[in-house]
Amino acid sequence: MQIKSLGHVVIKVSNLERSEAFYRDVLGLPVCAHYDQDGLNMAFFSLGNHHDFAIMESGEIGDADHAGLHHVAFKIGNSIDDLKSAKQHLESNGVETDPIDHVVTQSLYISDPDGNGIELYVDVSDVWKEDPSTVANIAPLAI
Repeated sequence: MQIKSLGHVVIKVSNLERSEAFYRDVLGLPVCAHYDQDGLNMAFFSLGNHHDFAIMESGEIGDADHAGLHHVAFKIGNSIDDLKSAKQHLESNGVETDPIDHVVTQSLYISDPDGNGIELYVDVSDVWKEDPSTVANIAPLAI
C-alpha cells in the first residue's frame, strides 16, 4: 500500500450553522453538499475535487472539548482492488477497518494508535461533477 495524496480533512465543530457560515462567507469556500441523517450533521466544501474539506457537528453543542479533527483522508488508488489490498494489509497488521461506500469514493476508516481518525480511499466515480451532493453519501461497503 502506498499513499498517493492527501484527500480531504474533516473537523468537528460545536455549531454547524455558525461554522458553515464562517467557512463559506468569511473564507469563501464553496459548499457542495450537506448530510443530515442518523444524528450526523455535516457540510462539505469543494475547491475543485469532489470535496476537499468538511465540517461535522459534534454531539455536544457549545462544548469546546468536542471540537477538533475528525479524520484525515488519504487517497490510495483508483480501484476497489486497491482498497481490498489495503484492507488485507491493514487487517494482517492488526488494524480494524470500517469499509464505507460514499458513491464518489470507497473508503476504509481506521484509527491510529492514539485514536486519531484516518480514511483511506479510492476514487470510483465522477458523478460528483454533475451532482455535487453525491459527496454526502454514506453506506456500508461489503468488501
